[in-house]
Amino acid sequence: MMPDRPDTTNIAAILSDWAAQQPNQAAIIDPRQTISFAALEQAVQQTAGMLDHSGLRSGDAVLVFQPMSGELYVALLAIFRLGAVAMFLDPSAGVEHLERCCALYPPKALIASSKAHLLRLKSAALRQIPLKVSIGLPVPGAIGWSQMRHYACYQQIFPCASDSPALLTFTSGSTGQPKAALRTHGFLLAQHRVLADSLQLKPGTIDLTTLPIFGLANLASGVTSLIPDADLRFPGRINPTKVVAQIQHYLPQTTAASPAFLARLVNYCEQHQLSLPSFKQIFSGGAPVFPKLLERLQQLAPQAKVTAVYGSTEAEPIAHIAYDAIQPADHNAMSQGSGLLVGKPVPQIQLQILPDRWGKPIAADSLDLRSTCLPDQVGEIVVSGNHVLPGYWQGRGDEETKFRANGMIWHRTGDSGYLDEQGRLWLLGRCAARITDAQGTLYPFAVETAASSFPGIERTAVMQHQGQRILFVELQPAIGKHFEKSKADLTALQEALKWAHLECCKICEYIPVDRRHNAKIDYQALQKYLKKD
Repeated sequence: MMPDRPDTTNIAAILSDWAAQQPNQAAIIDPRQTISFAALEQAVQQTAGMLDHSGLRSGDAVLVFQPMSGELYVALLAIFRLGAVAMFLDPSAGVEHLERCCALYPPKALIASSKAHLLRLKSAALRQIPLKVSIGLPVPGAIGWSQMRHYACYQQIFPCASDSPALLTFTSGSTGQPKAALRTHGFLLAQHRVLADSLQLKPGTIDLTTLPIFGLANLASGVTSLIPDADLRFPGRINPTKVVAQIQHYLPQTTAASPAFLARLVNYCEQHQLSLPSFKQIFSGGAPVFPKLLERLQQLAPQAKVTAVYGSTEAEPIAHIAYDAIQPADHNAMSQGSGLLVGKPVPQIQLQILPDRWGKPIAADSLDLRSTCLPDQVGEIVVSGNHVLPGYWQGRGDEETKFRANGMIWHRTGDSGYLDEQGRLWLLGRCAARITDAQGTLYPFAVETAASSFPGIERTAVMQHQGQRILFVELQPAIGKHFEKSKADLTALQEALKWAHLECCKICEYIPVDRRHNAKIDYQALQKYLKKD
């Protein structure tokens, strides 16, 4: 791995070094183009020159609306080079959300696809941004992306401190004011080191890259990023045909993707009797990764090491486990309600289990974690480390999710779990989802984990409604067509889950999932379904 420059913590410096070391190596392959490290560096310098000439300065926020592509990384690295702040938010969350985000940290520039510029018609905040750049077709009032070729290369790299802001992202804000996660250059470098170690990134290799932050880690490690020919906003709905064709042509050795994305590839390859032998490492995370998917991935890529990764937006990664490290006793424990095994915490993180007090703030230095943590007992998972987000912009959300103890800032994941005698972490789902009734305590996620290995099951969800523990079942399409067989399967499923004391089982045509990863159960949407029923 390329060493950090001693004169700056600006992450753009590391990326620039690879252009000098391996100029002709492909840095990014997207569906439209292949960009070498040298060509990427030149485009970044010219774009930085254009932005500097247009008045952008260090500390200024640049709102970016651009799908994963070569242009996205050129824009991102040019912003970092100038010491400005790259700002990302979800435009699908609505204009009101967009306006609130822009009010929290007013952007000085907008870099967006020509289609995204149409949002200016609805948003006063976007219209008020002084500098606008359009990627794609010309847009009135915006500088064309191709104009950067006419500017001299901006060769300086702003000498950032470790606490200099670099990347600003926002929550959806569905419950009110959005929270802003501000990542510094020091944080991005720490996260890069952990990802490079955990994902075993090696210069000169090709990675099928599905998440923007992994693309940054690849560029900082001399790895080629192959961007899938798919709409990555909806990983559970991608058309796998073109992606599989890319894999067969470019032969990537690694990938890190959501389980929904990988499930689409597995389904397609199984239907067409294909294998993907080029993969040597497959990582899946961002949502629960059940053993059945790991097993199918292992069959798809027999030479690959298949690994499930546990993490969150605020701490990525936290723990991981390879499929071949899951023993028969572990599979049996998961089927009997022990939760989901996610492996040992990564060396760069500190993880503790606290008595579950989710929803109640923890006063600073009110805990001595050496005496508070619960060995072999279920509780609330908290983490600390250099790649764990220490707080949100303006402190909004810190009271709920952060606390200080033993001289460190800790992040409350909101997940329940425990550490076994081997130091491995087992997940039991969200703290707030726990059910306590006359039957005792039940963690719905433990039931869903057990059900995930059952034949014919696409996904399940457990909720309590009107005093009943209800299991919702979405069957695999081929199974759902044969209703009588479905009823027999459900009877067997309920018998296997009798330890959960489920009072009702309902077949759903579709169990709603989150928008980002298309894999996490959307319990709020499911609750609305119950109210209508």
